[in-house]
Amino acid sequence: MIPLLHDFTGTTVLVFGGGTVGARKARRFTREARVVVVSPEFADTDFGGAERVKAAPDDEAVAEWIDRTEPALVVAATDDAERNAAIERAGRDHGALVNRTDRHGERDPGSVVVPATVRDDPVVAAVATGGTSPALSRYLRERIEAEIDGAGEMARLTGELREELQERGVDPEARREAMRTVVRAGPVWKHLDSGRTKARQVAEDVTSDVTGDIS
Repeated sequence: MIPLLHDFTGTTVLVFGGGTVGARKARRFTREARVVVVSPEFADTDFGGAERVKAAPDDEAVAEWIDRTEPALVVAATDDAERNAAIERAGRDHGALVNRTDRHGERDPGSVVVPATVRDDPVVAAVATGGTSPALSRYLRERIEAEIDGAGEMARLTGELREELQERGVDPEARREAMRTVVRAGPVWKHLDSGRTKARQVAEDVTSDVTGDIS
């Protein structure tokens, strides 16, 4: 499988299954999408503001739900393997992406795996084990979370510096080398914790040393 990032803004994610797994999937997608969860009952847990509909659709009704909501992603998260298979077929027939939560290891072509994710916007890091070990995914996510603290601010800072160097006509290879040097500079990371102004000053000194360009 090849990992990709997908923007679900303005789309619908349709989740079948109101257990803890369905709730976890709902919480993941409500940050961007409209999420509808269809289930005959719901776990006593947080669904992240998703719309919950109490229903037990048969195969025909599943297809009707998909036609009605036109989801970008269908999540099959029931505790019935046959029902999940039917949901998967209906989602594929509609042309939607499908995430089937009871499948582990090898997946059918076109399957979607939702990885463990760490965010420090605009930086996103994700790790997946192909569904074979969610515990390992969570463990690695926790380790990555500690490692990328401050990465979002570093991304914004280097993005601004790169654009400014480009506007001043600095050679592309010199720009790339300058940004590589900045993101490896411990003093820049250190000052990101205490404030943007000092971090930017240190980063500008680093880029000037590399490019010879004085702003």
